[in-house]
Amino acid sequence: MSDTFKALVLTLEDGKTVHTIQQLRDEDLPEGDVLLAVEYSSLNYKDGLAITGKGKIVRQWPLVPGIDLAGSVLESSSPDYRPGDRVVLTGWSVGEKYWGGYSQRQRVQSKWLVPLPPGMESRQAMAIGTAGFTAMLCVMTLEEAGITPDKGTVVVTGASGGVGSIAVAILAKLGYAVAAVSGKADAEGFLRELGASEILSRAEMSEPPRALEGQRWAGAVDTVGSTTLARVLAETSYGGCVAACGLAGGADLPTTVMPFILRNISLRGVDSVMCPQDRRRAAWGRLVDDLPAKAVGEIGQTASLEQLPELAEKITTGGIRGRVIVDLNA
Repeated sequence: MSDTFKALVLTLEDGKTVHTIQQLRDEDLPEGDVLLAVEYSSLNYKDGLAITGKGKIVRQWPLVPGIDLAGSVLESSSPDYRPGDRVVLTGWSVGEKYWGGYSQRQRVQSKWLVPLPPGMESRQAMAIGTAGFTAMLCVMTLEEAGITPDKGTVVVTGASGGVGSIAVAILAKLGYAVAAVSGKADAEGFLRELGASEILSRAEMSEPPRALEGQRWAGAVDTVGSTTLARVLAETSYGGCVAACGLAGGADLPTTVMPFILRNISLRGVDSVMCPQDRRRAAWGRLVDDLPAKAVGEIGQTASLEQLPELAEKITTGGIRGRVIVDLNA
């Protein structure tokens, strides 16, 4: 094993975020009780903001970004893991406050890890990644609210993005009728292959709604926020549930109490960062069975560390469709 390894490192110079590929050693890594060989990571919207410096994502400098990773244990002082164990990591402010997945090796806290479920490879885990994990949590939230396939159509906003595309695929596999909202004119074929039965334009769904609109949706997965979420709420049917997990369109919510008190709907937040360990394991276990293997293949494209700065710029401007998998050995 080489004494050095490759990592993408962010530094702050004259108030600007600078990214470089560096050769590091184990002693350069942060403290932790598990040393990992990272095989794959992924590129998420939050990673794009960190690398480009467009968002106030990074909370310590220097930082190795990458909010998720999958690989194997090299060394462990934790009783829960031993060398050779296959693991996945999402959340816990990794890639923001703590060093993340864009490094061929990483040292982390064992409490952040989840064993890779049987039947899942590390590349597949990162094709799913934080986005897919979040999508599965959203689907579980709808199920817990009693939204079953017989109740009606579930709408997914931001459907051509990472979370949205995987949510479409999971819901379709489970037998739901899915309406997919996308701002990409060329995304219809992609979304129909994932299982969407109806395609709606971003322009239509971002029009400011009246307090109540016609009842259209039994449930929803919203990744957008702002006026889009307000419209989804106004169009949700009596007793419906909306699982909200993103704010790509804004953190504001220009709505009223009317859908809640007159249609008995619920709005449930979905957090993937500090999600409890038992729920994490349940979600990853579900993904083995509930996400079609072909959907992961259709969703993913593979990139090297060297390609990430260009792709980071694209993901922050809506120029990426689906998931980007980062091969640390490419």
